[in-house]
Amino acid sequence: MKKTVAVIGAGAWGTALAAHAARLGHVVRLWAREPEVVRDVNEHHENRLLLEGVSLPPSIVASSDPAVVLDHADVVLLVPPSAFLRSVATMIAPHLPSGARIAVATKGIENDTLLLMLDVVAECIPAADRDALGALSGPSFAREVAAGLPTDVVVAARDEAAALDLQAALHSPFLRVYTSRDPVGVEVGGAMKNVLAIAAGACDGLGLGTNARAALVTRGLSEMARLGVALGGDPLTFMGLSGVGDAILTTTGALSRNRALGLKVAEGVDPAKYLASQRAVAEGYLTAKAAWQLARRHGVDVPITEQVHHVLHEGRPLLEALKLLMTRSQKDELWGFGQGVTPPAPST
Repeated sequence: MKKTVAVIGAGAWGTALAAHAARLGHVVRLWAREPEVVRDVNEHHENRLLLEGVSLPPSIVASSDPAVVLDHADVVLLVPPSAFLRSVATMIAPHLPSGARIAVATKGIENDTLLLMLDVVAECIPAADRDALGALSGPSFAREVAAGLPTDVVVAARDEAAALDLQAALHSPFLRVYTSRDPVGVEVGGAMKNVLAIAAGACDGLGLGTNARAALVTRGLSEMARLGVALGGDPLTFMGLSGVGDAILTTTGALSRNRALGLKVAEGVDPAKYLASQRAVAEGYLTAKAAWQLARRHGVDVPITEQVHHVLHEGRPLLEALKLLMTRSQKDELWGFGQGVTPPAPST
């Protein structure tokens, strides 16, 4: 059934979701902060600033006026960078139609509050039903989705009916949408995989080999799951699209902005200066700090995330971080989940 879909945020991912929704025959309106993006989408059917080289369906209408974009919207997709989600959600709150289904496709953890993205939206849009808010995640490079290449994602909400409605609106043979009742797990996976991608890029940049990268990703998934479970998530969620799936994509894919940041760090480039030179956002930069602080608050061991934080934000030399990881005490593989045994004391 044709719906009116409002996409809030015209970065690469928001633009790709708008293109997908338009191809399904929905009425699609795209909110963009930048006037040049609005003009580009409406006049040239491109977003040359943030998704250059991709032709967009001419039916997409872009605007910088949230009232225009949200008018009679049935589905609202929130896709701003995590650092701006609070301000954007607050801005659109007065214009949200009653009964609109809301999905948050932003992946991250708010730095100041350490809240997950759905919790940020729930605070900013108090009229919204928290249980009906959806988290959209999974292994999905924007450029490939915009090009119509096969992709699987997951939409999670506590309210099953809300997840099913969002699935029905967005599912297609080339963008298969699965549902989940575990938004916490889906959000933690979507946020922390970006941190792992930075670590994987640094690992590859140092020439440590594919064995090392595989070990890093596997142990990173363990700490992702430990934090997710501590926050109330289902450990099985991390075996799915927002956990293993997204981690595989972002730690190995050439289009990963976070992996690219890790490669630059391995070259000795200052991460803050590198990111300042880029138009696109590498969410893992801020998420590393927030995830480490959130893990400390809950007493969760996240050694890879900890080292990524210290390298990016505290100036720790990359080789020192590597040494600290490699010389940690011996442990049972499932240590931290309750099934593993306490690691033995090192022999003297």
